[in-house]
Amino acid sequence: MLRGMNDERAEFLERPADDVRARRLRGVAWGVSAIVLLLVGGMQRIRIELPDGWSTAGLPPIYSALNALCAVTLVVAVICVKRGRLRWHRRAMTVALALSVLFLLGYVAYHVTNDPTRYAGQGPLRTLYLALLATHIVAAAVSFPCILFTFIAAWTNQFQRHRRLAKWVFPLWLYVAVTGPVCYLLLHSASPG
Repeated sequence: MLRGMNDERAEFLERPADDVRARRLRGVAWGVSAIVLLLVGGMQRIRIELPDGWSTAGLPPIYSALNALCAVTLVVAVICVKRGRLRWHRRAMTVALALSVLFLLGYVAYHVTNDPTRYAGQGPLRTLYLALLATHIVAAAVSFPCILFTFIAAWTNQFQRHRRLAKWVFPLWLYVAVTGPVCYLLLHSASPG
């Protein structure tokens, strides 16, 4: 079994780096990151009226669950890479990225069609909620382009770069994926009704 894992690792590491594709994809990643950050930053000013009978009010528990699933998938991906199961690692990371994209789409759809929900509680839980929310937002903004760059490095066989980035991007991404659902639970545990 150990030999199979070593063979799999060797097979991945022998792939030639595709520097040209990586450079192009990094340019795309910067563009996508700028658009997403502008969109997320401007969500509070954008309000889209939905047709009668349409509602996005049920999206927060769905996108929070997607974020929680992303956290689980990230942990699975790390376990896979530590065990030398690189194909499974790659699959898990692709699933984590897809879950994050679905989260982002749901999050934006909800926030451009609904008024903001304010934390209704007081005291230490409010302080905890605001601290988690602030760090979650900063970590999400910082991690988004870095996640893309880490993914691109792996996709284009730049494995040293990928490992260097992943060592600090992974904990940041995991923090975002865990604190998002925690913020949702805190927010809705304090909401009236």
